[in-house]
Amino acid sequence: MTTPLFDISLSQLHWDEGAVPRSALWRSERGAPAPQRVVLVDDTTSADTAYRLACEGVGLLWRGDFQNAKHLLQALERRLDNVNTKPAKRSKPPATKPMVDVFHAYRQTQSQRARVLGMVLIPMHADYSIPLRRAPDVQLACAQAWGSAQAASASAALGSEAGSETGSGANLQSVVSLRELQGIISAFEWRKNGVEIAALGDATEDSSNRIHAHYGVFSPVRAEYLGLLVKAPLPVMLGKPPQLVAFDIGTGTGVLAAVLARRSIGRIIATDVDARALACATDNLARLRVNEQVQVLQADLFPDVATHGKAHLIVCNPPWLPGRPSTPLERAIYDEGSHMLLGFLNGLPAHLANKGEGWLILSDLAEHLGLRTREQLLGYIEAAGLKVIAKLDTRPHHPKAMDTTDPLYAARGREITSLWRLAVK
Repeated sequence: MTTPLFDISLSQLHWDEGAVPRSALWRSERGAPAPQRVVLVDDTTSADTAYRLACEGVGLLWRGDFQNAKHLLQALERRLDNVNTKPAKRSKPPATKPMVDVFHAYRQTQSQRARVLGMVLIPMHADYSIPLRRAPDVQLACAQAWGSAQAASASAALGSEAGSETGSGANLQSVVSLRELQGIISAFEWRKNGVEIAALGDATEDSSNRIHAHYGVFSPVRAEYLGLLVKAPLPVMLGKPPQLVAFDIGTGTGVLAAVLARRSIGRIIATDVDARALACATDNLARLRVNEQVQVLQADLFPDVATHGKAHLIVCNPPWLPGRPSTPLERAIYDEGSHMLLGFLNGLPAHLANKGEGWLILSDLAEHLGLRTREQLLGYIEAAGLKVIAKLDTRPHHPKAMDTTDPLYAARGREITSLWRLAVK
């Protein structure tokens, strides 16, 4: 039996269909709880009614045409946009809020938005097919995200009520929000096409320069920081590049390890704790034909010194914002308690070879949002027994950095991403 890519939640969604109680496996990558109340809706349900119910936390289990479910979701989005952009009545000019308050308000609004939009629910059979008119074929996309349908069915069978029949047809096994299903479909297309990475050089007949992010693994769409990895001088005093050993901590898609491999570093160990990331990195490194140089290893931050030795160069691009992630994908953005940042810095002295360097790739967005100060970051480096050799900077080029209507533009517009070259004191 094929092992699923992640542990499938066994929480159940319950509803009544006619006078018959029904249930199915509730799937939520966001970790959202199953709605306590569910009503059946279809093409005759008005957007206003759906919006009121969704705001009340009622799940809307769709029974109509699949394409019309997408139209309903768009209608809910428009209503939410109107509410969030409607100016409040004030008797005097509003006071300027601290950026950290703006940020927390923005996150709360986004969370509420996700909760409401997540109430449009789509039924699925055990083989990931959708029993609705004009439904797309999402079986391969779901298999890539959740593992094989056979494995998912076996896991779901552990639940006491999973796989019950419904009035819409036999073998209804699970329910997923339409919004999350759209994310799975989008990730499937991104994975199929890949993202061209300039730092990997030009594509040739024998060599690709694309990274294919798997579902749940953060895609390197913000590639400006990868240019820093190309520009930073290697610690050549320790030998020529083929003689160097490097660690890539928290490899994700494997893109940092791939860039280091293209810089001819002879041996690289890429670590991660996430099963999806490990599978993704392994796939990408094989596609790029650098897998002989790079070993992918499941580890919490650093490889074991007794087994793998020390490295001349250790690189890490930790999540940039201290905060709690609300979805698995947000773990690439939010680092609760700065756990990974501190773990990397504090672990460097024990894992760096003599005269080796640690490269910390980090945005200063947290500083502009009021979530961390530059003094705190320098204090972390100092407390770890490290010193700054040099720092390379670049500005982001992604659309949000240029969008003056973004609530966080005041911070994003000043953002700088840096590669900090660190050494043991």
